Amino acid sequence: MSKVIFITGATKGFGRIWAEAFLKRGDRVVATGRNAEALQDLKKSYGDLVLPIQLDVNDRNASFEAVSKAKEHFGRIDVLINNAGYGLFGAVEETSEEEARNQMETNFFGVLWLSQAVLPIMREQKSGHIIQVSSFLGLVTLPVLGLYNASKFAVEGLSETLASEVKGFGINVSLVEPNGYTTDWSGESAFQTQSIEAYNPVKAGFSEAVSTPGIFGKPEATASVILKLVDNPNPPLRLLLGSFAYPTVKKVYEERLESFSDWKSVSDEAHGE
Repeated sequence: MSKVIFITGATKGFGRIWAEAFLKRGDRVVATGRNAEALQDLKKSYGDLVLPIQLDVNDRNASFEAVSKAKEHFGRIDVLINNAGYGLFGAVEETSEEEARNQMETNFFGVLWLSQAVLPIMREQKSGHIIQVSSFLGLVTLPVLGLYNASKFAVEGLSETLASEVKGFGINVSLVEPNGYTTDWSGESAFQTQSIEAYNPVKAGFSEAVSTPGIFGKPEATASVILKLVDNPNPPLRLLLGSFAYPTVKKVYEERLESFSDWKSVSDEAHGE
């Protein structure tokens, strides 16, 4: 049975690849992006299977209107994929207020607005699946990506809470956590802070680390995985994407647990008698 999939950020990268994967197998797709013109070729290729909508996820009212339009057009929404987002590169000290707020508006609040908009529909249906495109950087961090890390950590906390709240309504929530991929995320779609020279060595170390051969996954390889995630009746809360994510997260979490254990007596002392 075909599903109705609502995808944000569908003009390029993961969103575009996944939208086409769903359309090719006959699902109906609400494809959204800031530039609706970039979605017209999907409409030309797949006709009535696709509903292109221009949407800036930072706009809460527009997000609710887009979801309402999708429901009116297709009659239901089975899956929401919150994919819209971008990278902000720069040291925490370098980050301006505008850059910080814009990063959180898109990467976090955009996820919140769309999730809120679709929940009444899914509750009424007594079914649905909300997929939040987070990052392995919502579990661990890298330097010069402080605000991006923070936005994805926020998505993780929001979504884990949401999953516990809506499970009883027949709604599943999944966090997709990719490692680096060769999308436009770090290219033209990314933003750079105004540089402070003192952080040049940190940035050089970051550049060297991410230049390791084979560290970036192939975006096209994720299409079959997303189809499996959507089709699974019991999807996981978290799904790492890419072979680099798991060993990185495992190492960091083991170190955290060791540190907690080393300081446990002090932690217990803080509880009081």
